[in-house]
Amino acid sequence: MRAFRPDSLDSVTRVDTGAEANWQELTPDGSSLIVSAREPTHAQYRIDADSNSETFGEVTGEIDRGDAGPCDVTMGPDGAYAYVPDLRADTLTVLDLDGFEIAAQVPVDPVLDGVDDVNSYMGTAAWSGEWLAVENAEGDHGTESIWDISYPTAPEERYRFTEADDLGAGALTSEIGPDSETLYVFTRNSNDVTVIDVPELTVIDRIDLGGSALVGSWDPDREKLYIPVQDSDEVAVLDHATGEITARIDVGAAPVGATARRVRPEVDTGARLRASLSQLGFGFDDDDTTFCYGDCYCGSSCE
Repeated sequence: MRAFRPDSLDSVTRVDTGAEANWQELTPDGSSLIVSAREPTHAQYRIDADSNSETFGEVTGEIDRGDAGPCDVTMGPDGAYAYVPDLRADTLTVLDLDGFEIAAQVPVDPVLDGVDDVNSYMGTAAWSGEWLAVENAEGDHGTESIWDISYPTAPEERYRFTEADDLGAGALTSEIGPDSETLYVFTRNSNDVTVIDVPELTVIDRIDLGGSALVGSWDPDREKLYIPVQDSDEVAVLDHATGEITARIDVGAAPVGATARRVRPEVDTGARLRASLSQLGFGFDDDDTTFCYGDCYCGSSCE
């Protein structure tokens, strides 16, 4: 794991997790970074993320997860608990972040005929802290779970969306609307976004993207969702208020991810050149870098 200054993109600290694939989430107060590390390490880490702390960048907690395959990590607004879908164990694990220990572990059983494993891998907790969305590579089509986390240490699955509910194919990641009532699921294999009304537990729309998308990112005001569309080399802008694509931004080839912030990095000719060369595999310092061969998500080939 590496930390960068947002204005200059200078690397300021680096933590070795012993894993080729890592997923992370910052606690709401910004004090700690919680990491799910997988392959070959299966572990959870808590890292000091306070840049003013004397222990900034140091591991302050570690949990050995055996061979559970922790994949992704998300947490509610109070930052008391984190939720980890376990790809290899078919469980949902709840972490107590203060003591940094496992507070609960709930088995996840298949709901499709002829399917042995649920393969839960990505998750997103609602802003309200009342529910959690989890994407499952269950069956050929994939499924989407809605968990009640009103009692954090006793999560209950409320509903699991399948193809029969008009869920798009290949549910990969999701983002939650600012009202904590709308769920946007990036269903990459059907080239769309599946929109779910969570209180009603109903698919209300399938928004055509014109290509495959792996993720999306809210603007700081949580009004617009920026969605990189790999097949069209652009970012689609989805307006939450209207539920429509209102703009398309041309970008580089096959965009994978996006982060919308108000801090703009410093840009000069040298920086542009370094960025272009780095995409071709040329390095400029002793630090490792993170990149993907093809699609990059839990279960893909990432280094």
